[in-house]
Amino acid sequence: MNINTIYLRRTNHLIVEQGQGGEREPLPKAYLASALKNIEALGYTFSHALLRAVKDLSKVQFEALYQQLVADLQVMVGAHVEFKPMYPDFPMQVMEHSDAELYLNAIYHYLTLDVPAYGHADRLPLEDEGNLKVIGLGSRAEFMSLISRLIQAKGSISDRDKQDIDDVIAFAGADDMEVLLPDDIPFKENAAFVAASLMKHDKANLEQIGRYFRTATDVLRLAAAWSDGDVSLAEATRFRKFKRCERRLMLGLLEKCQSITEDMLRYKERWIRLGEILHPSEYKHRFRRCEEAFDVLRNDKPFTTFNGSVELAFQFRNVWTLIDLLMQRPGELARRLDHLLRSTEHTEYVVLAFGEVVKEVSTPVLLQVKNHFARRRERQQLRVFFPKGNVAKAFALQNNLPEIDEEACRDIVQLCEQALIGRFSALPPLGKVYVDKRLQSYLVPFSGRSASKALHTIVRGSRVPMAEGDTIRFFSWWKEGLVDGKPTGRVDIDLSAVMYDRDWQYVEHISYTNLRSSKYRAVHSGDIVSAPQGACEFIDLHIPSIVDYGGRYIVATLHSFTSQPYCDLPECFTGWMMRKKPGSGEIFEPGTVANKIDVTADTQIAIPVILDLVERTVIWTDLSLTRHPYYYNNVEGNQKGMVLMGKAMTTLRKPDLYDLFTLHAKARGELTETPEEADAVFSVEQGVTPYDIEEIMAEYMV
Repeated sequence: MNINTIYLRRTNHLIVEQGQGGEREPLPKAYLASALKNIEALGYTFSHALLRAVKDLSKVQFEALYQQLVADLQVMVGAHVEFKPMYPDFPMQVMEHSDAELYLNAIYHYLTLDVPAYGHADRLPLEDEGNLKVIGLGSRAEFMSLISRLIQAKGSISDRDKQDIDDVIAFAGADDMEVLLPDDIPFKENAAFVAASLMKHDKANLEQIGRYFRTATDVLRLAAAWSDGDVSLAEATRFRKFKRCERRLMLGLLEKCQSITEDMLRYKERWIRLGEILHPSEYKHRFRRCEEAFDVLRNDKPFTTFNGSVELAFQFRNVWTLIDLLMQRPGELARRLDHLLRSTEHTEYVVLAFGEVVKEVSTPVLLQVKNHFARRRERQQLRVFFPKGNVAKAFALQNNLPEIDEEACRDIVQLCEQALIGRFSALPPLGKVYVDKRLQSYLVPFSGRSASKALHTIVRGSRVPMAEGDTIRFFSWWKEGLVDGKPTGRVDIDLSAVMYDRDWQYVEHISYTNLRSSKYRAVHSGDIVSAPQGACEFIDLHIPSIVDYGGRYIVATLHSFTSQPYCDLPECFTGWMMRKKPGSGEIFEPGTVANKIDVTADTQIAIPVILDLVERTVIWTDLSLTRHPYYYNNVEGNQKGMVLMGKAMTTLRKPDLYDLFTLHAKARGELTETPEEADAVFSVEQGVTPYDIEEIMAEYMV
């Protein structure tokens, strides 16, 4: 494993290790100049510190670093594959052809799977000037600290994050492990995955990982992770056969947990299946509590649970019993607070009860409760939910919640803020602090479980300003072939863009069924329906002409027309570029790529972004949508679902980074007006940014 590949992708940093012996001649300036010129075409350059470091490398060392760097950058921006659209002189070629020629070309391709032969006309040199992204100089210690912060995240992490952690654990030496492994891993899904990775690579024992497990559900997550299953437990796992030593380890962990029977009843059927593999009766004298718990589960013996008592009290609207019960579990009280307030006229007693336990509620939950009640009396049309699981889905319901007393809402917000400030004040001081108001558009990271790997990953629902340029160019690339030895068959992935007005009324769409608009400047590069060597599609959208016509929102979508889930493809990705001069340069210019997203979810429809053309913002959605069962899987057959997702994501109100960092500033420092006079900077471009997700989740949500 090359740790620079991970380091570069996550933070745009490289480690430069000076070799022992060998050539010590200065690196020729021509080498360095050529390298910088070449990576400029990919949209990158070196920082001054990195330049100074690579100058001391030998030719052999520099060539090895450079070759790996270029290969990694190409994958990051999508330049590692060849882009050959149906119409090589897109967009003008599609705009100039007659309807008859476009139709006949499509029929020819559908019947033969061949692409019409066209000569490639000379294209003007690229006239767009993009801002180069700077690659900085890092160190091994900083890299290991980065991965440690990821392990300590206060929320779920993505599959790509888990793969990075697993690769680093496999690579790390004894000294690295001391930096990597914290005393506590607060988010139990992450703890289960890390423990399973340590066991897989023979780098852990019961004493070392035992500190990470406190409940039976923690142990169930470990069994799921060890079986390559879903540690979120949203889906059942097919447990593998464990060795005797592994069975004893898990039973030993379970034996030490508190209230194991009640906790195991939450996932009764899964524990019964796991018990058939663990064989607790073989160790009934050694692990007596485990044997008793499994006996209750297998034989349906009566057992009163906390959740059962709570549900019964809600059923009979017994508020005083609910308060007494929920105060025993402050986190559960916080999550049920809205329901509890709606169940009684005596809201002041509910608020008083919450005030007594608010300091015991976790930071992520307090931030969400504070945001919820700050906006509780706003009449939002929809309530949006992101269900737990590995596929990024959203559900939206009509907001029919009854009102809650304004004073109760205000008091709860104040209690949450006081608790958070008090908690943050125990952290090291920050001195003078600058918090960029633009961070109001970026949401707090609570969960990265279903996040796709992207060039720039941010939190779902965040709004990113568009770069300069009047044309946005979407691109997609996919390939058919073998996956785990099984052929995919023919794969047809369709790139589409649907336009809506400000009220989410349909205006028009651009897709394989409508290659160009007669109303404004929007054009598709042509429908390719087979990809043995890889295939691509592009869409150009001219923003001013769409806005002038009354369009506002653009929903970008990928549809698997041939019904393969994206997770079953060798490769599939999408992204977009901002182009000032779309007719200049190559159709795919790596240096102009604003973002590139790998599409790997177990779904057939992906909605990577929604554009707000009036405000010139990109709303990061990274969502999956279930295909309509009665239509072909294309944009026309999924209109209802896309409009609902569009309304939900454009009205989403979640805790933002400006609020989080302002709370830290109040607790730990003094707010300033400019970044120049600040000791700590929280901004979009410098200091702690929205893209430093690992650092935010580990250090600012304690």
